[in-house]
Amino acid sequence: MTRSDRPDVIIAGAGMAGATFALAAAQGGLKVVLVDPQPFSAQLAPTFDGRSTAIAYSTFRMLDALGVGEALRPHACRMDRILVTDGRRPGAATKAASSAFLRFDADEIGDRNGGEPLGYMVENRRIRSALAEAVTAAGIEVRAPAAVATVTPGPGGVTVTLADGTALEASLVVGAEGRGSRVRQQAGIDTVGWSYDQGGVVATVSMGRDHGNVAHEYFLPAGPFAILPLTERRASLVWTETSRRAEALKSASDAAFHAHLMRRFGDYLEDVTVVGPRFVYPLSLQLAEELTAPRTALIGDAAHAVHPVAGQGLNMGLKDAAALAEVLVEAMRLGEDIGSEIVLDRYARWRRFDNTVLTAGFDGFVRLFSNDAAPVRLARDIGIAAVNRIPALRKAFMHEAGGATGDLPRLLRGEAV
Repeated sequence: MTRSDRPDVIIAGAGMAGATFALAAAQGGLKVVLVDPQPFSAQLAPTFDGRSTAIAYSTFRMLDALGVGEALRPHACRMDRILVTDGRRPGAATKAASSAFLRFDADEIGDRNGGEPLGYMVENRRIRSALAEAVTAAGIEVRAPAAVATVTPGPGGVTVTLADGTALEASLVVGAEGRGSRVRQQAGIDTVGWSYDQGGVVATVSMGRDHGNVAHEYFLPAGPFAILPLTERRASLVWTETSRRAEALKSASDAAFHAHLMRRFGDYLEDVTVVGPRFVYPLSLQLAEELTAPRTALIGDAAHAVHPVAGQGLNMGLKDAAALAEVLVEAMRLGEDIGSEIVLDRYARWRRFDNTVLTAGFDGFVRLFSNDAAPVRLARDIGIAAVNRIPALRKAFMHEAGGATGDLPRLLRGEAV
């Protein structure tokens, strides 16, 4: 590879965070290469990823700025209201709901967010498809299937050797390949974290009535149960159970799964039909101790993997992508070495505090609401009721969930890098 052919950045992982970062960096004039063990065609298969994602309104601005929003809008369902209820036992979602509840309404912050909803629910396969199309249209080089074997940083760049022996050179390597990041391992970056011994059972249902663009989240002792609105009068169900029960639900027959679902939540769900396959995802927390190493940066789940309780995992990862792209593009325009320690430290300082605080906050939230001890339940119900009665607090929560607070990268303000 000649010097003129050498990319500026090698991105390990062409999933949602990696592909979004590739588009952002390329928009700013950087030459990037995506490397992934799975070709795009495999990532778009209906059986690859059954989840749906709550995209914050600020994150959707970023996707619009990258030219991806238009392809997503037909598949994006507005979330105009979110209702949160604390329950005590199975069935609490309907008959025995706690009097403590939270109601978030987009109309309350419409004066500050231009009438946008609280967020948009989009199936992950739709996001992956739109990103794949945009990456292809941008002419970004994708090497897949290809896996990173070793990463060797040096004073003038980094050499990434693939499993087939191919060596690629660049100024920087970005680890975006998820919890088991090979780039993070090669950089010697340790992680802290733990398993929740829970599984998230994910299924899509066709609803017998209009969901009204309302998202529901019920907190039960085993974990949250969420009903998240999708287009075409469908909803994504995220049902948290112990790992053992979650696997049993996945392997149950369609009839048995439907019957159990109706026994637990039938009064609310009414006439629903499960469509497509069911999925189970083990739930855990993992936080990288550092975001950077020599010639290396981490984004997305490679840097922080959180419980889906607040639906913020992808939003955090895309904020990483926006911040890193902005730092690198500005450094390139100033003639700096984009892989140097001084440049990467700007990214780490920008994102470290936010990521750490949010990860710890979500963990505390899970532990608080997955606890049925009477004193804890009483305290949280009082807290929920208090927040629900104070408009300023509700608005603060909504702006935070919308990703519109703090030092925002330009892309999350809807501006080009």
